[in-house]
Amino acid sequence: MSGIVIVGAGQAGASLAAKLRALGYAGSLTLIGEESAPPYQRPPLSKGYLLGEMELERLYLRAPTIREEQNETLRLGAKVTAIDPAARTLSVDGETIGYDKLALTTGSVPRRLPAAIGGALGGVYTVRTLADVDAMAPEFRQGRRLLVIGGGYIGLEAAAVAAKLGLEVTLVEMAPRILQRVASPETSAWFRNVHGDHGVKILEGTGLERLLGEDRVSAARLSDGTELAVDFVIVGVGIAPATELAEAAGLAIDNGIRTDEQGRTSDPSIWAAGDCASFPYRGGRLRLESVGNAIDQAEVVAENMLGAAKPYEAKPWFWSDQYDVKLQIAGLNTGYDRIVTRRGEGDAVSFWYYQGDRLLALDAMNDSRAYMVGKRLIEMGKSPDPAAVENPATDLKALLKA
Repeated sequence: MSGIVIVGAGQAGASLAAKLRALGYAGSLTLIGEESAPPYQRPPLSKGYLLGEMELERLYLRAPTIREEQNETLRLGAKVTAIDPAARTLSVDGETIGYDKLALTTGSVPRRLPAAIGGALGGVYTVRTLADVDAMAPEFRQGRRLLVIGGGYIGLEAAAVAAKLGLEVTLVEMAPRILQRVASPETSAWFRNVHGDHGVKILEGTGLERLLGEDRVSAARLSDGTELAVDFVIVGVGIAPATELAEAAGLAIDNGIRTDEQGRTSDPSIWAAGDCASFPYRGGRLRLESVGNAIDQAEVVAENMLGAAKPYEAKPWFWSDQYDVKLQIAGLNTGYDRIVTRRGEGDAVSFWYYQGDRLLALDAMNDSRAYMVGKRLIEMGKSPDPAAVENPATDLKALLKA
């Protein structure tokens, strides 16, 4: 076997394979994934799928018939254990296969609690794979007690699902506020209030000392000495890029697999895209954990594997669904020094991040109009007058023409 091989059958890997065929690549194309399920969407796992509102088949990214029509070899439940860049071969479950060009779309892995503080007990879950969510789904029964560790988006989404299903939910966040790493105090306060209105108890500035139990978790001791009886625990303390395979192969690592602006690694025959890859961005380096980046970066890498020599220009955007709230985020807020609040219709609100006079990003809650205009402004490099943004009488679309 030779041709192009893609290791990692998530969003980035599936997008890269589809783009190669769309661009007319007719050679051998192999997509290798460790999970037994075909490529699927991850965001709905902690939202609609966990709630039981989305069927399994709707998670899948492409129908099997399309993959067959495009002559794409999909190897599922297969683990790549080593890469030999000199020989251009992979070790896959004891078999050696060759490649002409290789793409690593290995994604990321959830950070877990150490076994020394109870992280290996039964009833302790992370939210990353289909198998993770299928394993925890039977725990979501009305009246049961859930402890969520971590006040990022994954933890808050899991808490929202549990509260909607009638569970008793406590969320602990070691930082002074939820979403501290990714959002403004205004956004944190907004979501704290939403969760409080749905009965979720949020403990900020509170860490976990350890989980208690014999074979299965039964309680948690917090950093302030409080002990909580729990039926199960969800750990949402972040993810790390899956770089072990690349690192063992001698590829450069820099907050992920280091790539150039075209997505090429330190080996000229190996490329990387998605959660696992870091790339040049505005004089520094960036690694984005989002569906949008996984798709866009993978498609540019596909073009470059076929010789396009096209730089990847990231346009960050994200979203989160909690209860009846749709949060949409555009841009990156790093370095902001001012928040401008715009009130929309009903409960709609958006927080606009400025650095001096420059618009960096915005968080829009139930305000798709503000999000779409803000996203376009950021991508166009335009920064409207903050006073105009704040004024509810301002026609947002007019800002695009100013």
